[in-house]
Amino acid sequence: MRDDPQVVALVVKARKGEQDAWDDIVERYSPLVWSICLRYRLSNADGLDVAQTVWLRLVEHLAELREPAALPGWIAMVAQRECLRQYRVSRRRQDSEQVLDVDLKDDTAVVHEEVERAQRALALRTALADLPEYCRTLLTCFLSETPMSYAQISETLGVPIGGIGPQRARCLARLRRSPLLSGFSEDD
Repeated sequence: MRDDPQVVALVVKARKGEQDAWDDIVERYSPLVWSICLRYRLSNADGLDVAQTVWLRLVEHLAELREPAALPGWIAMVAQRECLRQYRVSRRRQDSEQVLDVDLKDDTAVVHEEVERAQRALALRTALADLPEYCRTLLTCFLSETPMSYAQISETLGVPIGGIGPQRARCLARLRRSPLLSGFSEDD
């Protein structure tokens, strides 16, 4: 797991009771919690319960966290335990004999994978936000749920269609050079 100084700083600030740090922690790690909830196929209501419990446990135990950089793994493990507990409660409530469709044998590897994926996504979002506005706008045109055509991008940005590809390549190269992404290889 990466020893991220931003995570350490957030933990230190949150321990001091700084609301902005708590807000940043929740914003940063909510996707991780939700991805674990999705793995357990929890309903939205059950997922909300799990997320609320994870944040409550963090408030209760943040002072006991020996290694601040371990926060993502700690959140993932608590989320996983709460998902399993919530799943069992839901199953009892439904009085059903359906089998849990999650392989729990190698949870550690799955948790590490989920944490790494969340860290990579956060680093990418942060690096994208650090790009100049034009690059952010151009790349966002390609990243939307329904990517825009070159003609639409040309009209939106006022750029000739033939210039979009080279500009996109320059913006992507700039994004790849971001120090925020240096800890992640393309093979990860």
